[in-house]
Amino acid sequence: MHPLAPPLERSLRAVAGAMADARDPWWIIGSGAVALLSAGSVTVADLDILLSPDDAARILPALGLNAAPGGVDSRFRSAIYARWDAPELPVEFMAGFALNHDGQWQNVAPTSRIAHHLGETVLYTPSREEMRAILQSFGRPKDLRRAEMLR
Repeated sequence: MHPLAPPLERSLRAVAGAMADARDPWWIIGSGAVALLSAGSVTVADLDILLSPDDAARILPALGLNAAPGGVDSRFRSAIYARWDAPELPVEFMAGFALNHDGQWQNVAPTSRIAHHLGETVLYTPSREEMRAILQSFGRPKDLRRAEMLR
């Protein structure tokens, strides 16, 4: 793994601590996943966490966050969304996350789960191949650039 910027590493450790009581699989996606998958230097402005609705109902209140329905835009929606600003990088928690593809809402639910170790800290992402496919499905220029980094 490439060295992580200190703010990113500290924020990832905060995420791992927050997710320590998760009962269901969870994943880091987006630029945070690209960084963990050793895809080279990527700018990480925030961390995107996919988790189950049950875990969201337990974990988010413990962080002082509301487990509330997420907003819907033309491209993405979440059954539950919360933003955690305590770590150095903002963390966005999403449960029931879906992508609008050609007018059809499709759940974004990884099937692979790769463990990444930062010392004793364990974090999870989809596999390189699956994260690349997820980023390509998002279709935004920044996601396509990140997907190319995973080639």
